[in-house]
Amino acid sequence: MHSSISSSEVLRGAGQPGGAGAPDRYARQTAADRPGVAQPVPLRPVPAQPWGRILIGAVLLLAVLVAGWEAYWRAYDVRPGAANSNGLWAIQRRRIDAGEGDATVLLGDSRLYFDTRLPLWERLDGRRPIQLSFEGTSPRMALEDLAADPKFTGRVVVGISPQVFFLDFGFRAGAIRYAHKESPSQRIGQWLSMHLIEPYFAFDDSDYALQTVLARQPWPARPGRFWFRDVRKLSDHEPDRNTYLWDKVSADPQYRAIARGIWAQRFNHPEEAPPPAVLVKAESEAIDKTAKAVAQLRARGVKVLFVRMPSSGAYLEFERKVWPRARTWDKLLSASGAPGIHFEDYPEMQGFYLPEWSHMTLAESERFTPVLYNIIQRDFWGPHATATAAPVAAAK
Repeated sequence: MHSSISSSEVLRGAGQPGGAGAPDRYARQTAADRPGVAQPVPLRPVPAQPWGRILIGAVLLLAVLVAGWEAYWRAYDVRPGAANSNGLWAIQRRRIDAGEGDATVLLGDSRLYFDTRLPLWERLDGRRPIQLSFEGTSPRMALEDLAADPKFTGRVVVGISPQVFFLDFGFRAGAIRYAHKESPSQRIGQWLSMHLIEPYFAFDDSDYALQTVLARQPWPARPGRFWFRDVRKLSDHEPDRNTYLWDKVSADPQYRAIARGIWAQRFNHPEEAPPPAVLVKAESEAIDKTAKAVAQLRARGVKVLFVRMPSSGAYLEFERKVWPRARTWDKLLSASGAPGIHFEDYPEMQGFYLPEWSHMTLAESERFTPVLYNIIQRDFWGPHATATAAPVAAAK
């Protein structure tokens, strides 16, 4: 007779056919069940279950949830498109080192990015430009990257939006480092995403990832604390980074109001803005660093042209007030020695519709691109151009 009761005896028989005499095949054995035998690692068999049906049910549930999330955003007018990733930027950056070092490069923030049509430029120029602009990011960092690359001998159009450029915003500046350090697995992942995911799934847009949607839910109001809302989706992208304003911004009054409200946070909360001394210091540093990069580029024959892209409404008033032209744009041209096109100096560059005051609709950008290109050829880069730039020495 055992001096103790084993676990198998305790678990044996309850609720099973055969009553107390029926063994419990899932009970864990103990030393009492094996007298005189060394204690092994206990094993417990996996209960018999209809695993095939469970797997099928889990897959079907996942498919239903994914389909529902996809249908929800498609109903919101979101459509599949190329992801605006660092990997996509890196593909275009590699074109320079792969034999297109003499190309025209478009380098700016979201305004030059959204408002310039690559197919139209190619039709006018005979060659497709390389689009290396990025939203919320000063072109200064990428300009320095090109200045350090001896393979680049082409031309650069540098788009200027005062707030982004003179405060040296670097929202997507990590793309430069990514392009130089991209691993084979990252390149493979980019290819797979471009061919198997992005063409088919609208919710792949980062603005509609579940964690993003949850993160932008409003916080409870708290006296003395203002919560800035993040910028929402504004653009659609193609695999060659031909990018344009999402038509919902102009066609949907409610969504347009959201976009304007996000910009208006900057205008209506001056207490959140940097103090004047910080602004002036940031402007000086941005101009000095840009001037050095321009000097490097022009020393090896690269043409550099700055373009102050159009803005309108409350955004333009804000820019004029905080970054006056004489203190920013004029100093940039003087320090760099490079020529510039300011949209307010050219009647043909005015009067475009910018739904949220900062970017043109697709139709307007199709009108704007040939206007910009023709000004560049007529006054700066064409065979009969009349405008001249200050000598390179001015940038030193």
